[in-house]
Amino acid sequence: MIKIVTDSSVQLTADEIKEHNITIIPLSIEVANKNYVDGETITREQLVDALRQGNIPKSSQPPMGRFVEVFDELGKDGSEVLAIVLSDVLSGTFNTAKSAAQMSQANVTVINSKSTDRGLAFQVLAAAKDAKANKSIDEIVKHCEQIAKRTTIDVLVDNLDCLVAGGRVSKMAGMLTKLINLKVIVRLNFESLDVVAKGRSKKTFIKYCEQLATNYQTNPIYELSLSNVGTDQDFLDRVKHTLIKDKDVFYLARLTSPIIMAHTGLNAIGVITLQENPVA
Repeated sequence: MIKIVTDSSVQLTADEIKEHNITIIPLSIEVANKNYVDGETITREQLVDALRQGNIPKSSQPPMGRFVEVFDELGKDGSEVLAIVLSDVLSGTFNTAKSAAQMSQANVTVINSKSTDRGLAFQVLAAAKDAKANKSIDEIVKHCEQIAKRTTIDVLVDNLDCLVAGGRVSKMAGMLTKLINLKVIVRLNFESLDVVAKGRSKKTFIKYCEQLATNYQTNPIYELSLSNVGTDQDFLDRVKHTLIKDKDVFYLARLTSPIIMAHTGLNAIGVITLQENPVA
């Protein structure tokens, strides 16, 4: 038997977690010099409120002992454990999970999803279904790698405060962009988080989404997620319509995790897709 584990940056519905018996290890977040456990001592809504009050959170990975404890518990009946975690571009969680796997008494395999949020969920759900179908660990790992190549994550960043605070943008650049109200779009690639577009208004976001919609004509999408940080519903609807119009595509729009909020800041939107073919 194979049991699936992931971290709390994942974007899964309560029904999906229950149906596939997925174990989620919570990550930690620091707000106003207080440490919170994602999903246990702070909710997504509460972190949006904290951002609106001007607090800039800091993310931190869970202690290694938490991973070891979960791995041991899941593996005590002889089950294999498969942990699929967020990209090492965003967090040290993958290295922590790898070290914990070596310390655990269980037979643990750890996958660096090279993704997060709903992109991470694509792999977690596929792995859970494969496990139920009695696929081997090697088969599941290869399937997750294929899904990673078909996944895109573009983040529409409304302000750079959190990126500056996290050290991903210099303070000088942050000050200058604030003066001109610059909006940026970043793409999570396998080895880096790269700026792919920028402009002075939210029209930049719509123009970029129009480009994405054109790409979807040659590489159709099966699923679209607009994970966001308290973004106005009207603007979410506008982005959705620009991307897929009235196409029959599975669609999810929910608050992202506190861990991702700490990177992106208020009003950000993650445009996350699962496409038919690998993305260049």
